[in-house]
Amino acid sequence: MNHGEVRSVLIFGGAGFIGSNLAHHLLTRTDARVHVFDNLSRAGVVHNLEWLKKAAANTGRLRVTLGDIRESRLVEAAVGDADEIYHFAAQVAVTTSLVDPRLDFEVNLAGTFNVLDAARRSGRKPFILFTSTNKVYGYLGLGQPVRSNKRYMYPEHRGVSERQPLDFHSPYGCSKGAADQYVRDFGRIYDLPTVVFRMSCIAGPRQFGTEDQGWVAHLLYSALQKKPVTIYGDGCQVRDVLCVYDLVRAFEAVRRNLPVTSGQIYNVGGGMANTVSLLELVDAIDLQVGHRLQCVNSEPRPGDQLVYVTDYSKLHRETGWRPELNVSQTLRLLQDFWEENQKLLTGITVAPPDTLLLTNEASRRAA
Repeated sequence: MNHGEVRSVLIFGGAGFIGSNLAHHLLTRTDARVHVFDNLSRAGVVHNLEWLKKAAANTGRLRVTLGDIRESRLVEAAVGDADEIYHFAAQVAVTTSLVDPRLDFEVNLAGTFNVLDAARRSGRKPFILFTSTNKVYGYLGLGQPVRSNKRYMYPEHRGVSERQPLDFHSPYGCSKGAADQYVRDFGRIYDLPTVVFRMSCIAGPRQFGTEDQGWVAHLLYSALQKKPVTIYGDGCQVRDVLCVYDLVRAFEAVRRNLPVTSGQIYNVGGGMANTVSLLELVDAIDLQVGHRLQCVNSEPRPGDQLVYVTDYSKLHRETGWRPELNVSQTLRLLQDFWEENQKLLTGITVAPPDTLLLTNEASRRAA
């Protein structure tokens, strides 16, 4: 790694929700040189890219590559001068993985291999942080939870730690789980400083929430537009929510503590204090926006955990990190973002995945 003053940071998926928040943090709060690599496949992310260009202004610190992580030649070219790599580019929905498991495999596993192999061959030994998912833990083996009012719960359970066995239960779980094991073992075998985050629900500004991904934003934006939503199952499913600003702080925390964090896997989320069920979130949104969100129930979706709560104590113990923003604050930040970008958010439509793969001709570098 380069231990000089100026960081050379490459972010795969850098125009996406998490990637753009990290890139903006680096551009506005550090002197890092930031390289965003993205195929702009997610609806709305082109606007995140424009936001980053404004933040970079005329500093020359932002570089953009339009490309797909399945294109190994482009990945290798991008990795060549990076000292830090954040790999967020992914197929992110369980539902899409069930419809098109080959696409899921090629993006999440083969794409990750391309990143790792390019890093190995670069000779620079860059720091690599990969974002995985709680879906690698499957059904958790905790038995049937207790229903209490509007949520499911395990009364004696204090969250899922990294000791939880892997148990994938969907093509998406398989591809992300296999990828996070590749990241860990490439780090061990080739002496690369790697870190894996297995994340729960992340929410916050720059998120263009959909039914399949970004459900907190999806429910709030739907309420603000007075659009009905579908609740799959009875709505008592529970997740812990982490604000994206706290996640960016976690990225920086593990990087600062690499002598301890290198080679490690961390469960990252809001923890017990930031748990919420779907029904409870609908109530909180109703209170915030001043009218009732219309909900229609449907059958539960495959692979949906009834309860998932992060035990982030390992990350706290080894870096001092803990969440600072609660669910209510995150909802308010999301509403502020919506109100500032209402025209943009109401105009976004979601395109089918296959229409979003850039051709080699379109995969070009742009200043």
